[in-house]
Amino acid sequence: MPSTPRATPRTTVIGGGIAGLTAAITAAEAGARVTVHESHHTLGGRAHTSEGAYKTNEGPHALHTGGPLWTWLRQRDLVGPLAPVPPVEATRVRLHHHGALRRTPPLAMLKLLRHKAERAPVEQDFLSWAAALVGEEGARAAARYAAVATFHHAPGSLSARFVQERLRRAAKVPPEAAYPRGGWATVIDRMAAYAWNLGVRMETLTRVDRIADVAQDGPVVVATSLEAARRLLGDDSLRWESGRTALVDVAFRSRRGDAFVVCDLDRTGRLERCTARDRTLAPAGEQLVQGQIPIAPDETESDGVARAEHLLDLGFPGWRDRLTWRRTSVADGRTGAVDRPGTTWRDRPAIDRGHDVYLAGDQVAAPGLLSEVSFNSAMEAVSLALTKSLLDLKSTSG
Repeated sequence: MPSTPRATPRTTVIGGGIAGLTAAITAAEAGARVTVHESHHTLGGRAHTSEGAYKTNEGPHALHTGGPLWTWLRQRDLVGPLAPVPPVEATRVRLHHHGALRRTPPLAMLKLLRHKAERAPVEQDFLSWAAALVGEEGARAAARYAAVATFHHAPGSLSARFVQERLRRAAKVPPEAAYPRGGWATVIDRMAAYAWNLGVRMETLTRVDRIADVAQDGPVVVATSLEAARRLLGDDSLRWESGRTALVDVAFRSRRGDAFVVCDLDRTGRLERCTARDRTLAPAGEQLVQGQIPIAPDETESDGVARAEHLLDLGFPGWRDRLTWRRTSVADGRTGAVDRPGTTWRDRPAIDRGHDVYLAGDQVAAPGLLSEVSFNSAMEAVSLALTKSLLDLKSTSG
């Protein structure tokens, strides 16, 4: 007599951010029974938009239309309304170079962006590789511009391949960035509703302290920060370098002539007037500016705030007299992986941890730009988990 197949094993996901929700949806679409454990009262992780009058994104700001996450979300109608940049605002992008705001980047930087050479080397740092092509000034400016996609205080010191890939996508024309109206929380809400309709069980305010508590009847996807995964799995090898960034959010009364974006090419940093594309992010008559200023290990939050305020003075004259709200913080190790010369994404902590445990997140061994790493690692984790489950099922039924 043929044996009776056992029930589909339950897939457990620890963490309800982008990686966790991607893993849950993918597993549920494949027929698995899925439970998500999230320690906070809301889903989203760092892909969170604050509540209240000023809606600031605490992690991702944009979806990148050239990546797989965008395609996957669009196929499931999970993107929602977008907030396009008005043409007049696109003319208000300013670059801080040689102490002044300018409308165009240095010629050498443009030359590098248009360079059609082979892919940059993994083993060499970006600054020395780019300087050999266009000179040191253009190379430094390009490296600092790439900070928008690395959140690192010295992008030129990173792998040339790593920075080149991010620079090309960050500077692409037309831009890849697409902004969900209302902030990233709207995408998370759609993903959560979609998962719920697939039968995914969501357990918020549920902290998992021991992997053994949830690893009894099927694979487990750990979709948390590396720090949390390190504690949960008791594995000190789960480490990888990330950026350290001062986050500066301010709101002030509207005034004609304010810049849309101010990008620092003298050091690193970027300010963006988010309400230029989405008026729902602040009360009527006010503008919301979000800034990220990468800071070195020996710099403090105050150092980053001071640099942000200098850029505000240049791009938003009189902002201090118009100020209605502000908030500052530091994101330390929470801005995705960065690769040093000689390393690639393949060298980061592996997804398959053995014993039916799989790792997902923005600092693990998966390709992509920023949140795409979380997405790609989650997809790979579920693929490995369900393939192993299928093989186990065949071995016990055969």
